Amino acid sequence: MNAMEKLQKELKKELEDSRYIHTLGVAYTAACLAMRYGENMEHAFLAGLLHDCAKSKNIDHKKMMSLCEKHAIPVTDFEKENPVLLHAKVGSFLAKDEYGVTDEGILSAIRWHTTGHAGMTLLEKIIYIADYIEPNRKKQPHLDEVRGICFQNLDDGLRRILHDTLFYLSEKKSVDPTTQDTYDYYMATILEEE
Repeated sequence: MNAMEKLQKELKKELEDSRYIHTLGVAYTAACLAMRYGENMEHAFLAGLLHDCAKSKNIDHKKMMSLCEKHAIPVTDFEKENPVLLHAKVGSFLAKDEYGVTDEGILSAIRWHTTGHAGMTLLEKIIYIADYIEPNRKKQPHLDEVRGICFQNLDDGLRRILHDTLFYLSEKKSVDPTTQDTYDYYMATILEEE
């Protein structure tokens, strides 16, 4: 059994069944996007596998906050009010501390997979997008169209996902400022390209 198979076996024990299925969907979608856009497929697959590792059965929101305090992981006021968002930061920490990932690009892709940020790397975009479009997702609007766009032009797909995400979150009246900043940045890049 190779290292990736061992990791999958371990994650299968740690995650709820539906979360594990989602995790595999993200990993394989990330590898496909990496193949399409010339990113390292193993890095994309590994980041996809570990992107939700902090959503383990053993880690609730209180434990995530505790891990942030213990390891000096910064927490914004918005994250304090919406601790589910902490799983990205905590996941990046756990990927390094528990699973031995040392590649900063992989850790960063895990760190930013929920909100994105201005000037994302190719791998960060791939994990952000794969989390949204993986085959087990059903509820997001316009998924078939968005999936097609993502395999034609990654940045156009990213912009569409950010747009749809902000629309969805604004209806709930809870938009993370980082997600808004990410959207603003990538919408501004359209104007620069024109």
